[in-house]
Amino acid sequence: MQGKMPWAEIRPRPTAGRAHTEVANLDDQPTERGQRLSRAAAQRLSLYLRCVAGWPADEEKVSSGRIAEAVGVSDAQVRRDLAALGHLGQRGVGYDARELAIAIRTALGINRPWRAVLVGVGNLGRALLRYQGFRAQGFEIVGLFDSDPAKVGQAVEGLTVESIVGLAERVAALGAELGVLTVPGETAHAVAEALVAAGIRGILNFAPVVLKLPRRVRLVTVDLAIQLEQLAFQVQHGDSATRPTDDD
Repeated sequence: MQGKMPWAEIRPRPTAGRAHTEVANLDDQPTERGQRLSRAAAQRLSLYLRCVAGWPADEEKVSSGRIAEAVGVSDAQVRRDLAALGHLGQRGVGYDARELAIAIRTALGINRPWRAVLVGVGNLGRALLRYQGFRAQGFEIVGLFDSDPAKVGQAVEGLTVESIVGLAERVAALGAELGVLTVPGETAHAVAEALVAAGIRGILNFAPVVLKLPRRVRLVTVDLAIQLEQLAFQVQHGDSATRPTDDD
């Protein structure tokens, strides 16, 4: 996004009829057996799901050992994580692959479609729009917004870029619950506040800033520079770098 955002023109508007139920916090996510699902466990479940979904469809049974080997955790950790989802596997037999995938998707909250809007139709935003994995996992980008008048009205990946000024009304009309933030750091706070005021319940933030949002709104930040810093640290220190334990 280029140019100064016309935030003075944006006014929070009522979002009557929109659900404002708080998104479940992954640190306090109930499972079928009443246990709590931590963020670390949720991240591992996503990896387990990738493995199971990527294996041949005719394989009806999968073992905890095979999942553990593919993901790089212990067999015991896999069994503990999956035990929190209910009575899925049989000792000596393994897990029914289809049943396991359904249970993991339910635990992660992706057993239904999620509609999202993307704010910031620059290079990163356009690259994300071309990524087919979102739709495959049930995430649909339904609206694009930018403050640059030169971009408003452009067609990008089948969607028309809209002015940020109409964000509140359009979020409600589109039924979006999630927001993807791909704006410069200096404007990220203002955009995030506008998304929250519009009724967005969770934000995926790619801006290199730390956002402070109301507790009812969930936030995941992807700072690519930090990820490279962590990679550099691991390469620099090699085996001396502390590896996370299974339960981290």
